[in-house]
Amino acid sequence: MGIRPSIQRIAIVGNYLPRRCGIATFSSDLRKALTTQYEQAEAFVIPVNDIEGGYSYPEEVRFEIEEQDAASYQRAADFLNLNNVDVVSLQHEFGIFGGPAGSLILNLIRNLRMPVVTTLHTVLSKPNADQRRVMRGLVQMSSRLTVMSEKAMEFMRGVYGAPAEKLDLIAHGIPDMPFVDPNFYKDQFGVEGRNVLLTFGLLSPNKGVENVFKALPAILAEFPNTVYIVLGATHPALLREQGETYRLDLERLARDLQIERHVIFYNRFVELSELKEFLGVTDIYITPYLNAEQITSGTLAYSFGCGKAVVSTPYWHAQELLADGRGILVPFHDSDAIARETIGLMRDEVRRHAMRKAAYRLGRDMVWDYVAHLYYQSFEKARMSSAARPRAAFASRTLDRAAEELPRIKLDHLEQLTDSTGVLQHANFNVPNYAEGYCTDDNARALLLMVLLEELGIEGGAARRIEAASLAFLNFAFNPANSRFRNFLGFHRVWLEEQGSEDCHGRALWALGACVGRSQRPGFRTLAGQIFLKALEPIREFTSPRAWAFSLVGIHEYFRSLSGDRHVNQMREHLTERLSSLFERTSESDWPWFEEVVSYDNAKLAHALLLSGYWGNNGRAREIGMHTLEWLFAKQSTERGRFRPIGSNGFFRRGSERARFDQQPIEAHSMVSACIEAFRQTGEAVWRRRAEIAFDWFLGHNDLGLPLYDARSGGCRDALHMDRVNENQGAESTLSFLLALAEMQLLRNETSSFNLPAAAPTPLPST
Repeated sequence: MGIRPSIQRIAIVGNYLPRRCGIATFSSDLRKALTTQYEQAEAFVIPVNDIEGGYSYPEEVRFEIEEQDAASYQRAADFLNLNNVDVVSLQHEFGIFGGPAGSLILNLIRNLRMPVVTTLHTVLSKPNADQRRVMRGLVQMSSRLTVMSEKAMEFMRGVYGAPAEKLDLIAHGIPDMPFVDPNFYKDQFGVEGRNVLLTFGLLSPNKGVENVFKALPAILAEFPNTVYIVLGATHPALLREQGETYRLDLERLARDLQIERHVIFYNRFVELSELKEFLGVTDIYITPYLNAEQITSGTLAYSFGCGKAVVSTPYWHAQELLADGRGILVPFHDSDAIARETIGLMRDEVRRHAMRKAAYRLGRDMVWDYVAHLYYQSFEKARMSSAARPRAAFASRTLDRAAEELPRIKLDHLEQLTDSTGVLQHANFNVPNYAEGYCTDDNARALLLMVLLEELGIEGGAARRIEAASLAFLNFAFNPANSRFRNFLGFHRVWLEEQGSEDCHGRALWALGACVGRSQRPGFRTLAGQIFLKALEPIREFTSPRAWAFSLVGIHEYFRSLSGDRHVNQMREHLTERLSSLFERTSESDWPWFEEVVSYDNAKLAHALLLSGYWGNNGRAREIGMHTLEWLFAKQSTERGRFRPIGSNGFFRRGSERARFDQQPIEAHSMVSACIEAFRQTGEAVWRRRAEIAFDWFLGHNDLGLPLYDARSGGCRDALHMDRVNENQGAESTLSFLLALAEMQLLRNETSSFNLPAAAPTPLPST
């Protein structure tokens, strides 16, 4: 008979089966245990989808979150508030929620009216800035925090400042299995009379299985009747990135070591009932993991708690669980030690069974029935605790406080403009115009967009193909004979010039720097870095201020991963000085600008000095950047507070009236980027609002009230004329919109989870 609960409705937020990962399995097991022990309690699930279309979930899944969609987290909060949930059980792991270090989840819990109990599956001892910020947000906004080891308790108090009274130590749950002789099950697997070693879990290189393979020849020399079972499908993320490369490498290694008759791969994700059978036949369980900083291992908890003799590398969870003779620890990457200790356990049956019994006895406190009671007690404490602060009510956000939803990033038209050569320049309406061919400018913009989409987690087939094509185009465009980029390529794949413009060169450097600094694709980063360094030197002699500016932004992007490059830093200092000096020679009190004319892509000049001034510790350059951006935004604003780009039909010459039309998308994107950087540096909300105003120009908040963005095609119209929009949807305009949208989404991801700005600026020394 179940216990009548005082908590009636529990919502579990995290990954869920049939998604294949440890968190999904944990969430499923926790829900089953809670509803078994507390029959009158309802527990439903809100999972996070990492793939388009999600998964075929069971009926207990009531709402789904799209990983990288900030608005989806807010809708989930509203759903929970509407459904009278008593407590939310949040399963936290870095990598499953969207935003920097998964920060979007904070946007959900901050808006809940019920207490949140957060289970921390990973606790890092040395978090980066984003990870530390997210963890501190979880500490602040969760009513209680549960961890699975004493080491995690120590880190939560010491590294993240979590109050001890807010922490609960609850072991990783395990299935309830009898203490049985492994020989009882072996005939079911055809391994009767053999010693069975097992490693299970999603397969990836950090599991260290190759070190067990290298230990097997020595083990087989003394115990030739040994078999090693590697149970588990390849990790889905690894499978998407590299296919079965790691598994195939292991198979080749087994053949090289001549142990293939003693290795069994079960390449599938097994259900609990089947897993119990595999554990049943196991004599020795091995976890040869390569990283010490693993605070929890569900596979170790399962095998240990079921009474298996364990040989493991000394990652944190193993050190704690296997202490006092409950298992054996071996050094990392030490196949000889694995062989020696495994042979020792096989020789010493008395020791092996004593170890099994010690593990099994401790494991009685880890079975799910018992763990469910501990979680329920934590839920009750959370509900009763005075630390559970009041939560925001549904629909309490007025329009002045609620962020407008951004359009969904749609690559349909850009994909249509891209062929195996690269991105075509122009379109007739939304149909590609082959006659105009290709240009390096647009392929640089496309590469830049694709690496931003990588950061947003948008990596479908179209994005990958466009990224590969645009980088290949830049590589083709680069002429090693003069270290310059060609720009215009005919549709027949013949270059129409020997050398492109300085601005084209600068844009290519910008995109390549971003690929080096942001992309997670090693081959792409390496190629981009090689071209970047070869193309850097010519800009020293350039005379175009925009080429300097594009190059400075590219250098900033490059420094995201390679900030110690002295040669590149010297170039940054050189270009920063040239752009700053140009301003000081040209500007006057009524004309604080770099040139005698305000023409195109104007905000990029201010943007470059903001970046180089702040990150290069050059207060003078940063001051010029802020001053010119303030002036430029004022000149590009209407009386109604809308964005009005300088028109390309005459531009804005000193002492003359500014041209109102034709307004170009590139101007709106340039202003969005610069205002976002000003917001990041100052934390002043006015800059975020200005970025939104400039972005809204694309959506119809402009002089004619007409949208430039075409939501049906995913393209952007080429210009705003005096009486109409230009209906052609070329690459420059489409990419300008998509870049602005991606940058706005990145900003939303950074800041929607926090009440503070994305980065707390450090004042520069006065110069």
